[in-house]
Amino acid sequence: MSEAPVAVTGGRRPTVAVFDYGSGNVHSAVKALIRAGADAKLTGDRVEALEADGLVVPGVGAFAAVREALAAHGGDEIIGRRLAGGRPVLGICVGMQVLFAGGVERGAEIDGLAEWPGIVTELDAPVLPHMGWNTVEPGEHSVLFRGIENERFYFVHSFAAQNWELDVIPPFPQPALTWATHGSRFLAAVENGPLSATQFHPEKSGEAGIQLLRNWISTL
Repeated sequence: MSEAPVAVTGGRRPTVAVFDYGSGNVHSAVKALIRAGADAKLTGDRVEALEADGLVVPGVGAFAAVREALAAHGGDEIIGRRLAGGRPVLGICVGMQVLFAGGVERGAEIDGLAEWPGIVTELDAPVLPHMGWNTVEPGEHSVLFRGIENERFYFVHSFAAQNWELDVIPPFPQPALTWATHGSRFLAAVENGPLSATQFHPEKSGEAGIQLLRNWISTL
């Protein structure tokens, strides 16, 4: 597995804010980012989240609970302002799902952040949740998966985006869409300008996950 160099700005490690809004897995994400080469910090501070070189939005549990907690901590405004200024954001697991227009849980549709069109729905699979290691199909021109195209990543979820509905018109670059299959085919990762996201947990995916984070950090 090759290692991409980490970008250095003015002789320093890129700063990454892991947004603290009450979601789980935050400490393991911070540790993984530090190992991958970032000056990472867990923070709920609005200014720190806006000014960091990169922002990571983790998420576990129900779509509605994550969406509500994000809104309560100003996460929707922070994410929107960063993206409007071309500042990188990385969503993880439910932190990816809430970037879509909505999600359906127990028959009810919950509004998402609508950074991407489309609705997150339950996987059509014989066993749920989808828990464990799975291969992915990296998108063309993917940066996140450079050097780790054939690796496996760790998933824990029952819901996912199963269609890509954003029509990107040139000269804007086409997003890199990475797919995986568990019963049905679903989006495992998206790279769309400053906004990237993974349905799996890179912080739980061993060396491959660290390399993916290193690849993302190299773009900051």
